[in-house]
Amino acid sequence: MKVGLERGIKGLDRQDTITSVPTLTKLKRASPVRLTTSEDNEMKRILSAAFVFAFLLSMEASAQNNANSNANSAARATANSNRRRGPIFRANKDQINQAQAILKQRGFMTGDATGKLDTATRAALKKYQGAESLRVTGTLNRVTLEKMNITLTERQRAM
Repeated sequence: MKVGLERGIKGLDRQDTITSVPTLTKLKRASPVRLTTSEDNEMKRILSAAFVFAFLLSMEASAQNNANSNANSAARATANSNRRRGPIFRANKDQINQAQAILKQRGFMTGDATGKLDTATRAALKKYQGAESLRVTGTLNRVTLEKMNITLTERQRAM
């Protein structure tokens, strides 16, 4: 069977002809390959081993990532704990009594002056510090004592 070409195809002119066209009817569909039981089991073992290997590899990477994170956290904690801190500022009983009297006089505290920094005193200190535009800590620190005009001890002044 000769077929004339109306359009040029690379390497062919309009005058060239195609003499044979393969027929698709002769092609057969390939049947699926069946594995024997032993081959099937071997493929399952190989596939399982590959999955286990991939899982273990991902677990190792995760463990290394956690180890690096923990090492960094430990290094920061060590650096923070090695930093020398100054002595802790503590108000004495007399200063606490004076502060409680001032807080009671200004209306921030109700109750008696006990000379102890209890929860009622801390709450009153927070109100006072907020009203005086100080940092609200609820403690009798140096700034709060100075704002209340309570004299500091020699040791407190040295800090």
